[in-house]
Amino acid sequence: MKLTIMTYNVLHCEIWKQKKIDFDIFAKVITDSGADIIGLNEIRGDGERADYEAQAKILAEKTGFYYYFAKAIDVGGKNPYGNALLSRYPIKNAQTVPIPDPLVRIGSGFETRCLLKAEIDVADGLTVLVTHFGLNASEQKNAVHTVAAHLTDAKTLLMGDFNVTPDNPVLQPIREKCKDAADLFTQPKLSFPSDTPNIKIDYIFATPAVNILAADIPPTVVSDHRPHTAVIEI
Repeated sequence: MKLTIMTYNVLHCEIWKQKKIDFDIFAKVITDSGADIIGLNEIRGDGERADYEAQAKILAEKTGFYYYFAKAIDVGGKNPYGNALLSRYPIKNAQTVPIPDPLVRIGSGFETRCLLKAEIDVADGLTVLVTHFGLNASEQKNAVHTVAAHLTDAKTLLMGDFNVTPDNPVLQPIREKCKDAADLFTQPKLSFPSDTPNIKIDYIFATPAVNILAADIPPTVVSDHRPHTAVIEI
């Protein structure tokens, strides 16, 4: 069975250049991609502020998909923020796995992160992991250890904004267990910033039980990241 996968940092559904939240245009990007399973970063949940709506639910309603929202933090009170999953197929179960904060913080921009883990009811079962790494090396190390603990020999996808480039050694524990969809690129494809990308920080990984057939980073300029897609066979 073939499936199309997408990972997309959607900047809380804000059109990057216009600084305007627009659910319809993000739903269109998702629908036009033909993706069956989508991992989303920088998604807001229903909160105290008027601009903190249940964004994953709204996108799910507009696309006709199942969804799960994984809160990483509350912003300025009770305003949830984190990752999300959209799926054309039922989500059998899902959980939010906290990524431990570093004990010592050297640098700036620290933010508590999480790992979304879900079981999709398709082709005898598919595990999907969605995450968004921090900006600092200590955060990234903790994130990799958390992710690696949830990677098994089962059919598993791992996707998200990792905030590191492909040559970063912090990814080695993941590379030891997974294939990188970007290995199928015949020429370099970059994901950030979306208008004139100069780095690749968005990834789709798969365990050996999943066959990766194709991969792409289409030149979509809506969020500040371009989406990353892949076609898999399970």
